[in-house]
Amino acid sequence: MKSFTLNEIALACGGQYVGDESFKNTEISSVERDSRNIKENSLFLAIKGERVDGHDFIEKCFESGALCALCEKAPENPSKPCIVVDSTLDAVKKVARAYREKFDIPIVGISGSVGKTSTKEMIAAVLSSRFNVHKTAGNLNNELGVPLTLFGMNENTEAAVIEMGISGFGEMTRISEMVQPTIEVITIIGECHLENLGDRDGVFKAKTEMFKNLREGGRVVLNGDDDKLSQVTEVKGERPIFYGLNGEAYTAENIKNNGALGVDADLILKGKRVKVTVPAIGTYMVANALAGAAVGELLGLDTEEIKKGVESYRTVGSRANLVDTGYIRIVDDCYNANPTSVKASIDTLLNLGGRSVALLGDMKELGKNELALHREVGEYARKCDLVIAVGPLAQALAEGAGGVHFVTKEDAMESLPRLIHEGDTVLVKASHSMQFEKLVEFLKELK
Repeated sequence: MKSFTLNEIALACGGQYVGDESFKNTEISSVERDSRNIKENSLFLAIKGERVDGHDFIEKCFESGALCALCEKAPENPSKPCIVVDSTLDAVKKVARAYREKFDIPIVGISGSVGKTSTKEMIAAVLSSRFNVHKTAGNLNNELGVPLTLFGMNENTEAAVIEMGISGFGEMTRISEMVQPTIEVITIIGECHLENLGDRDGVFKAKTEMFKNLREGGRVVLNGDDDKLSQVTEVKGERPIFYGLNGEAYTAENIKNNGALGVDADLILKGKRVKVTVPAIGTYMVANALAGAAVGELLGLDTEEIKKGVESYRTVGSRANLVDTGYIRIVDDCYNANPTSVKASIDTLLNLGGRSVALLGDMKELGKNELALHREVGEYARKCDLVIAVGPLAQALAEGAGGVHFVTKEDAMESLPRLIHEGDTVLVKASHSMQFEKLVEFLKELK
C-alpha cells in the first residue's frame, strides 16, 4: 500500500481513535476483513455478518500482527488501537475514497448486466501492454469488495480497472463515489436484478448513476449496439465513445468463430485495421476487445500494443471456460446468469460443434415476470439439440424449450449419464446461488 496512517484513516471516516497515541502516525500494510488473512500491521475490518461477528476476532487479529481494528465497539482494554465508528461498512467506504485520492492514475470503472468481468479482464490485458495494472479480483465488485480492491493498489500501480456490480438503486452512486473513475465503461443493459430495478429502464437508470462521479476531464465508453446506451448523447459535456458492430468508430469486420481456437476479427479503430485472434470461445468477445481498444487508445496505446493485449486475454473462473474431458466438452459458464447472458452463451454453444446440450438452471432476481422470462429463454434454447433444465423456476424454461426438467441437481445427476453422450458439447449455466459448479465437477467424471 501507499503510505496510509491510522491518523489519516480516523480523519477520513470521522472515527474515534482509542488507544496508544504513539501509533497514530504508523502506516498500515493492508486492509483485511478476514481474520485469517491478517499480516503484520494490517487494519482489520470488524464487520458484523449474518453468521459471524468480526468484533469477536479483534484481539485474535492483534495477536496475529494487526495494527488496528476499524470497529463499531472496541474490546475492553484493547491491546492495540481501535478506530470506533457507527458503521464499519459505511466507514470503510470513506476510508477507501481517501485512499483512492492518493493516486493520480487512470482508473477505469466498468459495469454492465452482461460481460463486465470478461470486459474488465480484456481492458486490463490491453492496458498491461504498457502499464502496471491493478484489477478487481474474484467477485470483489460490491460495496465492500470495491473498497478492498482499491486498497490493493500500491506505489507501483500505473492504472487500475475496477469492476462495479450492483443490484439496486443508489449502489452505483456509492461505489462510483469511492472509485472516482477517469474512464467509465458500460457493456450491456440487460434483464438482471429486476426484482429491485423493475425493468431494463430501471437497470439503465441504476447503472448510469456512475456518470455523476466521473472524474473531471474523464470519458465514457459505451456499447453502441445496446438500444439504451446508444441513446446517451452527452456526459459532463462530452459525447460518449461508442464501440460495437453497428459501424461506430470502434467496430469490427470479418468476424470468424473458430470454436476452441478462438475468434478472428479485423478491429477497425477509427479507420485503422488491426487483425486479431481473440483467445476465447464466444463471438461476443469481439465487442469486449473493442471496448479494450477504445480504452487503450484513450490512454495512448498504439495498435501493436492493443493487438498484443487483446491476444493475451485469458478467461477467468467459471465464465465461458471450455473444458475438454476427452469424453465431452463442457462450457463452464456457471458463475451467474440472466436472460441476456444465457442467450449469448447459447449462441456460443452452437458455434462449438458436436451435439449441443444446454444444462440450464434458475435465473434469480428477475421479479414478477420471472416465469415468463424463463419460458422466453427456453424458447430461444430450442435451437439446441437438448435442453436440460434444473430448479423450480427452470420448469418454465423446460416448457419453453420442450426440454427435460429436474427439480434438484441431485435428481439431474441421476439422469445425466444417460442423457449426455460421448462427443457432446455441454453448456452449464445458472445463477450463482444454484451452485452449478457441482454439476460441472460431476460432468468431468462422465465416461
